[in-house]
Amino acid sequence: MDSTQERTFCKWLNTKLEANGYPPMHSLVQDLSDGVRLIQLMLAYCTGDTSLGRYNKNPRMRVQKAENVNKALEFIRQRGIKLTNIGPEDIIDGNLKLILGMIWTLVLRFTIADISEEGLSAKEGLLLWAQRKTAPYKEVDVQDFSISWSDGLALCALIHCHRPELLDYDKLDKSDRHGNTRLAFQVAADHLDVPQLLEVEDLCDSARPDERSVMTYIASYFHAFSTMDQAETVSRRVEKFAELMQSVWTSKNDYERRARALLHALSEVQKKWSTSCFTGSYTDAKEQSATFTAYKHTTKRTWVTERQDVTTLLGNIQTKLRTYGLREYIPPLGLALSDLDDAWSDLLQSEAKRSRAINAQIRQIKESLRKEFADLANDFSQRLHAISLELSGIAGPLETQQDQVKEIQTRLPTLSEALTRVAKAEQDCVVANVEENDYTVFTCQDLEFELGLVAQSLTKKISFIDNQIVSRNMTNLTPAQLEQFESTFRYFDRDETNTLSLTETSAALASQGLVYSDEDMTYIYDQLLQDYGAVTFEAFINLLVDITEDQTSPEQLRESFRGIAGNKPFVTELDLRLAQLPVSAVDYLSEVIPSTNNEVGEPQYDYETWLQDVFA
Repeated sequence: MDSTQERTFCKWLNTKLEANGYPPMHSLVQDLSDGVRLIQLMLAYCTGDTSLGRYNKNPRMRVQKAENVNKALEFIRQRGIKLTNIGPEDIIDGNLKLILGMIWTLVLRFTIADISEEGLSAKEGLLLWAQRKTAPYKEVDVQDFSISWSDGLALCALIHCHRPELLDYDKLDKSDRHGNTRLAFQVAADHLDVPQLLEVEDLCDSARPDERSVMTYIASYFHAFSTMDQAETVSRRVEKFAELMQSVWTSKNDYERRARALLHALSEVQKKWSTSCFTGSYTDAKEQSATFTAYKHTTKRTWVTERQDVTTLLGNIQTKLRTYGLREYIPPLGLALSDLDDAWSDLLQSEAKRSRAINAQIRQIKESLRKEFADLANDFSQRLHAISLELSGIAGPLETQQDQVKEIQTRLPTLSEALTRVAKAEQDCVVANVEENDYTVFTCQDLEFELGLVAQSLTKKISFIDNQIVSRNMTNLTPAQLEQFESTFRYFDRDETNTLSLTETSAALASQGLVYSDEDMTYIYDQLLQDYGAVTFEAFINLLVDITEDQTSPEQLRESFRGIAGNKPFVTELDLRLAQLPVSAVDYLSEVIPSTNNEVGEPQYDYETWLQDVFA
């Protein structure tokens, strides 16, 4: 490895010596031992600098050689080159290892130290330069200054990258290591003035080519291409500046476009709000409120983000311009950040105004709905009250009363329609979330209940008058009998329809002591339906008249009660149930017959006194 370095470094020194008119060296150990060639080398590399002064050009004695070598080493150190562990005696005595180390230091100083590539210098910079130049060649993978160069392809790639006309890389036999290396050496020497510092065998036949030797040779390529690279650097500098200016121009256009679009959007939404009208309905107001809320959650958030991005974009433009010492960018009139800030402030004020308008509209609509419902409900209540007063004030002949009540009854459909309007107004309040109303105490349910009571009162009044007319025409019954029969009818008319069903008719008759079999009862009921259409009060009274005239007398009833009571002067509830009277008849008799409690608290019903009162 030392022999390769010695040969390479010797050739490297000769390139400089020969270029300055000095004869070449053949042996580092012999030629450097007297210090003359070392001084000549320093003079060659430091042309124009301070002279080394006088030196012995033909030293014969060791002390003369030592003076020359020491002068050269001192000059080297004065140039800021640090030499480690080497003195004049090492060079005079031919210590090859230390001599190679010294020359390598000189190679680094004069050939490699000034290499720079994308922020990296010396070895790292040279390696990066080689990697970047050979990157397009797929067969080349430069990772070091040793094995990566052993097949000659990396050298050919460097040449082809800078001077593609000098060799056809695609036609190379990629497996011919020696041929490719020899070709690269030859082309570099003939056309690039790169001396052949290495032998083909140094690269192709070495298990690991000497790194320092390879670096020294590759550095020659770097310097050979320096002029071309400088032109490339100039072009790249112009290219980068053009890219910078284009980037700034694109960013400026982007900023102006986006700022203009944002300002336009802010203006348009405010115009839309200013021309927006309300229809007066709660649904419309809520829809506009929902639209406004959706705007704040979607569109406005997009604008907030866009405003921030536009502001950041302008900041980035200014930062980039300041970084490269360029003139500050001043946005066109109306597109400055202050204009965006003013427009945003106007938007916030318009939003507040829009929000107040929607809320005021909703409050106004709710108040209108309250008053509308209250007016309808209060008016409806007053109409019901008027009918109730009119109904309670009806007087005169029964037929006249009958006509008056029926006339009032004809007004009920109108009241039902009015209640429908009240219900709709109440539903409108529910939809609008109106929960309180200081203008009325009524609800639709209250008024519906009161209307039902009025309708019920009218029905009862009509039934009462009809029954009174029937009673008035019954001249063959005593007042007491009429009262008894009427109270019985009313008691069993549970649904207040002024008619009796089959079961109700059977129970009413049984309460009068008239008990029939199911077959007989069905026959009687069907006959009444055929004659009257229903078991009305009139039908019931006429049935009782027919029965009492044909069958029943007070004495017969007494005998019937005595039979049920077992000849006791009173009857108990158990007696009535044992007689198999219907439950409703038992309940009725238990309610109307006077009673006293025995010693165990059971009621005893005085049927004698009751019959005496009924048939007085």
